[in-house]
Amino acid sequence: MKLGAFSVSLNVKDIKASKSFYENLGFTAFAGDISKNYLIMKNENSLIGLFQGMFEGNILTFNPGWDENAQNIENFEDVREIQKHLKSKNIKLTAQADENTSGPASLMLNDPDGNIILIDQHR
Repeated sequence: MKLGAFSVSLNVKDIKASKSFYENLGFTAFAGDISKNYLIMKNENSLIGLFQGMFEGNILTFNPGWDENAQNIENFEDVREIQKHLKSKNIKLTAQADENTSGPASLMLNDPDGNIILIDQHR
């Protein structure tokens, strides 16, 4: 199963302080809008999303159909196919994609330790 580009979405207290911290680790702003309290930071193939006041905890994020540069991948597994696979393994989903649609959709689940996993397809 191919899940697409991977990033960690961090719930941060002070986005400006977090931006500065990750810049010191070699990350640069790749996408987002600091005035809207979110940035995507990139260091080679590593992506970290900084989100202030948008959700609790941190989230492991996968983007089917995208590579780490947010470029479309020609062949990818649709989020609804991933969802069917997860359901066949009796994995409990906390949010589901509408299987009667196509295009952008997402699903969510928790790992055994309660970490949130978001599979978010943008196309």
